[in-house]
Amino acid sequence: MARAFGKVIAKPSSSSLSSSSSIPNRNLCLITSITSILQNLNPQIPDFSSLNKFSPHLTPNLVIQVIKNQKNPHHALHFFNWASNPNPNPKNYSHTPLCYAAITDHLLSHSLFSTAYSLLHHSDKLSDFLICRFINALGHCGDIRGAVHWFHKAKNLGREHCVYSCNAILGVLVRANRVNFAKAIYNQVLSEAVVEPDVYTHTIMIRGFCKVGMVESARKVFDEMRCERNIVTYNTLIHGFCKKGDMEGARWVFDRLVESKSCEPDVVSFTTLIDGYSKRGEFQKAVECLKQMTERGCSPNVVTYNALVEGLCLSGEVDEAKMIMGRMRLNGLKDNVATNTSLLKGLCIVGKSDDAFKHFREMASRGMKPDVKAYGVVVNEYCKNGKPREAVSLLREMVTRGVKPSVSSFNAVFRVLVDEGKIDEGVLLLKQMSRMGCSPNFLSYCILVCGLCEVKSRMQAVEELVSDMLQNGHNLDATLYNCLLQGYCEDGDEEMALKTYYDIMNKNFVIKQDVFSTFVKVMCAKGKLKEGDTVFEGCLLGGFQLSGKVEANATEEH
Repeated sequence: MARAFGKVIAKPSSSSLSSSSSIPNRNLCLITSITSILQNLNPQIPDFSSLNKFSPHLTPNLVIQVIKNQKNPHHALHFFNWASNPNPNPKNYSHTPLCYAAITDHLLSHSLFSTAYSLLHHSDKLSDFLICRFINALGHCGDIRGAVHWFHKAKNLGREHCVYSCNAILGVLVRANRVNFAKAIYNQVLSEAVVEPDVYTHTIMIRGFCKVGMVESARKVFDEMRCERNIVTYNTLIHGFCKKGDMEGARWVFDRLVESKSCEPDVVSFTTLIDGYSKRGEFQKAVECLKQMTERGCSPNVVTYNALVEGLCLSGEVDEAKMIMGRMRLNGLKDNVATNTSLLKGLCIVGKSDDAFKHFREMASRGMKPDVKAYGVVVNEYCKNGKPREAVSLLREMVTRGVKPSVSSFNAVFRVLVDEGKIDEGVLLLKQMSRMGCSPNFLSYCILVCGLCEVKSRMQAVEELVSDMLQNGHNLDATLYNCLLQGYCEDGDEEMALKTYYDIMNKNFVIKQDVFSTFVKVMCAKGKLKEGDTVFEGCLLGGFQLSGKVEANATEEH
């Protein structure tokens, strides 16, 4: 979808901007020679006389390719300025709009916004077609305010309708999840008749609404379109309904596409529907859709079959999934890592762990390179089966094969190590994570800290972990504070328990009643009656509600 929008709001897709592989040899020699001269120019006092011999060969295509070939944007600008008025100029060469687009894109890609603006302003070439490039560049930098400013500049040019800039700002806002802001601008340009919206304008808004789950708003835009819809428009709305789980709505759009005279369903249309039906467990409809697809002469691809395989596997229909994989191979398509990862999930879901482990190894023997998702499925299954050492071994294998383990895989290992009382192994693994290409997150620390707090005389190790956690930018939450308080109480460290208690109260966190009960008992048992009274009274004054059981226990101890 993004590629389709790019024809309007991103860099121009044109044969004149082709890749170097399609440049004629003669042009390649010219580009290389010109680039060599530009690299040796004195930036303070550039002498362009050595370029004059290239004047007879100037064409828009050559100028664009030379600009794109420059790593230094100032070299590109020097060349562009020289080519603007070469002397002599035997062929009366002049820059085309695509040449201005090329130099503008090049300067903006190096964040030279003022230089690009100055060039276009002084050459009187500032247009909607070029302003949209400023909007996109600012959007990619995260400067939404700057992008909106340039859109208003396009509106105020007064020379032409600003459909390019309108599509650009809508695209920037949608990518930034500022859909309500995009909606406001969309409604404004419609009401003020600033822009005659084209198919891309509407499609961007449909995509934005679908992105945030506002499918009915997307359908409203679809219904109100006065221009001819294209395949991207239909597919975007079909995907929106499928993502929402509204297959009736998705089918309604698909049927409109079938009836349309402007375009026909493509592989994306069918695959999106099949994926939607599969996720809903409506496999009969998914298979019917696959049949309809082939009947209309549209060939399913790997993604199409993968959608069906994944749905079947997640529903535990592994045998049916294998049949689909067989059909896929008969049709000349090779199953990939995603296909087999789905099968791994399915085998795990139906409790066939050994088959999953075996299939995982067979993937490698067939020349496949399992990715982080495939490894993650097997790591989780080892953990579920109480085999943390095998899981850790797999994490290390990932590193040696150049696959970065996910933090969720580490956390799964931490959980099972804690459950089996092998917390020290977990702490050691956590300290090794950064060398394995993954940083621990809050949950990683939480699992191990709370696990250590349940072990007698391990609070020093807990404090080291907490210190490391804080240094890595993770703050303690109510759960962790409760674990700390429980741990200090179990260790009989009333001073640290009291300090932790006050930290909890200062942060307005909730103390669990069983933890509070333990805390009060420790205070009283240690003869800290004054502190115990203060704590108890403070809780009551602060509105802390105690259950009858806890309150009775606390009173007896007093």
